[in-house]
Amino acid sequence: KTRAFVEVQNGCDHRCTFCIIPYGRGNSRSVPAGSVIEHIQKLVDTGFKEVVLTGVDVTSYGHDLPGSPNLGSLVERILKLVPDLARLRLSSIDGVEIDDRLFDLLTGEARVMPHVHLSLQAGDNMILKRMKRRHSRELAIDLVARLKAKRPDIAIGADIIAGFPTEDDAMFANSMDLVEQCGIVHGHIFPYSPKNGTPAARMPQLDKATIKARAALLRDKGQQALAAYLDSQIGTTQTVLIERDGKGRLNSFAEIQVPGGMAGTLIKARVTGRADSYLLGEAL
Repeated sequence: KTRAFVEVQNGCDHRCTFCIIPYGRGNSRSVPAGSVIEHIQKLVDTGFKEVVLTGVDVTSYGHDLPGSPNLGSLVERILKLVPDLARLRLSSIDGVEIDDRLFDLLTGEARVMPHVHLSLQAGDNMILKRMKRRHSRELAIDLVARLKAKRPDIAIGADIIAGFPTEDDAMFANSMDLVEQCGIVHGHIFPYSPKNGTPAARMPQLDKATIKARAALLRDKGQQALAAYLDSQIGTTQTVLIERDGKGRLNSFAEIQVPGGMAGTLIKARVTGRADSYLLGEAL
């Protein structure tokens, strides 16, 4: 009764060269806002403190619905019509589709958590082009800079693929550098694997050992970024949603252990230290 995942969209209208999902799930389809709000209200009534909006391409929400609403308008309606919802979080989003409305909600609405997980996939422009992504390295870096300028406590997560076909050492170095440039503290690193029927599967492939090694290097880089971020939180007072007795998440999604914290409660805690990839705290 702590965090609920609510699917608001499925399918995808885009055809990234590495992805098989659109072939299996079809084009983007959205759940009407009224159904989403009704479902979230029921979750809140049964004790859930946080809801995560999910989808295959959640930022494409709404264009197939009457009036063509978008994700920002859905978030606004949820916050207005479910006033008892304490925390709202978004799953992986495509930065190129963050309009001014959604940007303002991510950076200025207290009930929208300061945690943005971006579908970046790579840090090199040639690889992004071969992936058929719609953003550039520069756009990603600029977006994160603007998010942090408006909401300094925002934590950045990202999906990155290691070892995409044709990726050379310099291209991989750009992905490594992107972790630092964007301050990615919640990194989801995936070693590339070819999916039958996708264009990328027909491109010149890297050997598995190189892919595995590059994924390990990216994970290490991400762990270093996470450790530095967690260390920066020591001494601060944070709101914690306790998921299991004594374990919970900050607004930024950082994990913390708070002895005595009861599952399903929102508490204030002082961050006292770090142990590996999670924080230590004491309830106030």
